[in-house]
Amino acid sequence: MYNLVVIGGGPGGYAAAIRASQLGGKVALVETGEIGGTCVNRGCIPTKVWQHSAYLLRNIRMGHEFGIKAAVEELDFKAIVERKNGVAGDIRMGMEGLLGNYGVEVVRGHAVLKNGQEVDVDGTILEAKKVIIATGSCLDIPDIPGLEEAVMTTDQFLDLERVPACVLVWGTLPMAVEIANTLSVFGSKVYLATEHSRILPQEDRDTSQRIAQALREQGVELLLKYSLESVRKSEHLYEAILAGPDEQLVKVEKVLVSQRKPNTTHTGLDQVGVKLNVDGSIEVNDKLETSVSGIHAIGDATGGWMLSDAASSMAVTAAENAMDQAKSFPFQLIPRGIWTIPQVGAVGLSEEEAEKKGIDVEVGDFPYAVNGLAMACDEMAGAVKIISESRYGEILGVHIVGANATELVGEAVLAMQLECTVKDLAHSIRVHPTFSESVVDAGRDALDWALYLPRR
Repeated sequence: MYNLVVIGGGPGGYAAAIRASQLGGKVALVETGEIGGTCVNRGCIPTKVWQHSAYLLRNIRMGHEFGIKAAVEELDFKAIVERKNGVAGDIRMGMEGLLGNYGVEVVRGHAVLKNGQEVDVDGTILEAKKVIIATGSCLDIPDIPGLEEAVMTTDQFLDLERVPACVLVWGTLPMAVEIANTLSVFGSKVYLATEHSRILPQEDRDTSQRIAQALREQGVELLLKYSLESVRKSEHLYEAILAGPDEQLVKVEKVLVSQRKPNTTHTGLDQVGVKLNVDGSIEVNDKLETSVSGIHAIGDATGGWMLSDAASSMAVTAAENAMDQAKSFPFQLIPRGIWTIPQVGAVGLSEEEAEKKGIDVEVGDFPYAVNGLAMACDEMAGAVKIISESRYGEILGVHIVGANATELVGEAVLAMQLECTVKDLAHSIRVHPTFSESVVDAGRDALDWALYLPRR
């Protein structure tokens, strides 16, 4: 009998298996596809190769502002795809090697729960004291007339050897916004449409507005409060019919969709009584336990933000609890990163969320435009925004738009984890000149004594 059977070999399942092994457990990991899951093979890592290529192209075009005049001879998208595949393959090989190093038994096949302590893998029964479900997410193509013929999924985007001249990106999940940005840099005419009144509706309103402005400046046309009604063929293009404030018809080569849903079907959850939420995600408590004793769940299968960093962090908590510890997972400390130009990094409550909770807040907002390094590098778009509780100065949320935002948000996570106050942050020290100085300056602004902003 195993101490733990993990179902799914993405970032969450992989981390859970290794952590349980480190704690002395006999562990099996079941995977029906490639180790690494969506993140390594079709998500986080492959998209970063494409986004870094776009960032390099953007910087080459800006070179003349720094005395460098360089011409771009051609764009070799096949080389981008080859690099993407190579990087993903290297990471996948490293993950497989580490699983072996830690003595984790990798079982290939489709896993179905028989009960809280038995997993059927294509006819072979694995017995375990505990089970962790880490089945991730899968594509969710909406049922829209005509879409099937015109659709380009995020998986297909990653293998493009020619970018479409014009494309409609439907939806405003972070990956949709990232791809809209990337395609625009590479020369596509991009329409970004959403049913919401703003893009990135789950983020702070100021973040949404700043990224919307950046996209518009890059030539992306935003169609807000529109629903995609149907798609029809029109000569060599497709006509996408959008209903909203008025009817819009846009002619495009492809319609890109990025929606994903928890991958929780065909795993036996219903027959063992694991409770699901309305969206098909697995309901868990703060210990990451499901409604069935002995079964934990982590990552995209539990819904929420569907982030790789959340999955791998949840994995540690779930694995430790499966090995008879009792730890709670800090959902409020899950950071979010969006690799647009400029980037987004965020953690905790938005200003609107804090106000809805009835919390009296102070807000610090420090623009990149007065940061010395941002000025030197011509990366002045964006700002650091800090939401703090007004009485004691507890940091409730940090929202960064700008260069290196996905790295800087780590400072905010650690500050919140260590229960630093905004006063602590305002009195801390950073190297000059760095983008990180803006985090300190935003803390000072929350206390109304920012040194580099005019008197209020």
